[in-house]
Amino acid sequence: VQLVESGGGSVQPGGSLRLSCVASGFTFTNFPMSWFRQAPGKERERVATVTIDGNSRFYADSVKGRFTISRDNTKNTVNLQMNSLKSEDTANYYCMVRTLVNDYWGQGTQVTVSS
Repeated sequence: VQLVESGGGSVQPGGSLRLSCVASGFTFTNFPMSWFRQAPGKERERVATVTIDGNSRFYADSVKGRFTISRDNTKNTVNLQMNSLKSEDTANYYCMVRTLVNDYWGQGTQVTVSS
């Protein structure tokens, strides 16, 4: 299983970023996909999850109305559109899949929101 994130970077408060995660090594269409984040000194937290068909989504309260998770099952890709970014969104963002045997994580992509 391989999860490769991209799209992180530095942005000013109020800005936007789009993260992408390309998955391989498992049957992508069999599992929900999630984004997590971890800020320095804090526990890793789940940001968003999308179901297999993309029709249902979970969001952490802290990102509701600002972030949108989506997936493209033809490209084995899950995306996280992040709008109205705040300084507290600064973190390393990880793509994750929970299969029948294990949880798999990407290497992470850093998002920094600062003026």
